[in-house]
Amino acid sequence: MPPKSIHKAEYKVLQRLLREMRTNAHPNQADLAALLGRKQSYVSDVEHGSRRMDLLQLREFCLACDQDLVDFVRRFEEEIAGGLN
Repeated sequence: MPPKSIHKAEYKVLQRLLREMRTNAHPNQADLAALLGRKQSYVSDVEHGSRRMDLLQLREFCLACDQDLVDFVRRFEEEIAGGLN
């Protein structure tokens, strides 16, 4: 059976990009969590890969970081195409 998506290299790239986006917009997880109306542990779980995100949650995350969803996805695709880190 193939690995779950959360364990794939592509997901690690997603986690890194989410963390970078958040740290560029908000110095700590608690600030972003407050904007999302969530607990700090939610942001931590997303960034560490123990909580998956659906498209709507990703959009909320992007909006809270003043990032366009399409631009974020484009950057993700460029990183994947350029080789996994």
